[in-house]
Amino acid sequence: MLVSIGRKCIFSVLVSFFILVIAGGAFASGEKVNVLCTTFPIYQITRNVVKGSSGMNVELMLPSNLGCPHDYSLTPGDMQKIAKADVLVINGLGMEEFLGAPVKRASSRLLIIDSSAGIRNLLEYTEEDHDMKGHHEEKVHLHEGLNPHLFASPHMYGLLAVNIARGLSKADPKGAGIYGRNATEYKLKMDRLADEFTSLVKKLKNRNIVTQHGAFDYLARDTGLRIVAVLQSHPGMEPSASEMISIIGKIRKYRAGAIYYEPQFSSRTPEAISKETGIPAAILDPCATGPDNAGLDYYERVMRRNIVTIQRTLGSI
Repeated sequence: MLVSIGRKCIFSVLVSFFILVIAGGAFASGEKVNVLCTTFPIYQITRNVVKGSSGMNVELMLPSNLGCPHDYSLTPGDMQKIAKADVLVINGLGMEEFLGAPVKRASSRLLIIDSSAGIRNLLEYTEEDHDMKGHHEEKVHLHEGLNPHLFASPHMYGLLAVNIARGLSKADPKGAGIYGRNATEYKLKMDRLADEFTSLVKKLKNRNIVTQHGAFDYLARDTGLRIVAVLQSHPGMEPSASEMISIIGKIRKYRAGAIYYEPQFSSRTPEAISKETGIPAAILDPCATGPDNAGLDYYERVMRRNIVTIQRTLGSI
């Protein structure tokens, strides 16, 4: 575990250094800037930031239905996309650990925008605010290491947009006004969406939930939901028999109100636990995936479906 975290931290440092070295170089040739986004959420945010601009070509590197690329390996096709790109927009916080040195070899002029730069991650919040607020409630769940799933929280989603706009403005100074305005408007829209979540959670009969893995940790932190257990300690790895017993025990101990699983995972385990514990199981979508032709408002539509799901399964006062 420590080795894994170490690799992620080293990668983050390398990316930060790489950004500092090349970030000052804008592309002033007059041609469109080729922007490559690693994951579907980052691609969707970037599309909203460049809306109305004629200076950017935005492309998605990984398949839109892949989800979080925790164990991904670069393909020759990925390397070709990177080689053609002027800008690479990444999620950060260890999500793109698979990039590493091949990115530097692919293009020496590549500008990397780390969308998570400067945003307080889950570990920083947990350590600082727990003490600052004098909140001594038992920590029943905490994602191990850096948690890269900022995008599952609308409030964080808006902050990512601001970071991306700032980076794109360096690549295309002429379009900086458009990117800045779009990001500001988009952040306000995301903050309003976050307020809808928070308002709902305040009215819930039960705030204790079980999730697939760490994807909703930021959403829980930002809205007041309390994650008492996760189904998978590592995405894609089904729980063992002993882990199932532990999950069921936590559900009963903390009186969880619902089990939420993600659309790209099987419903077999959550439904089995639901049957054993008598609490509902339902899909909650972190919007890590989507259709190739997703509209610019796709994230908002998915999150509002999540609001309906939470209200239906947990009930409101």
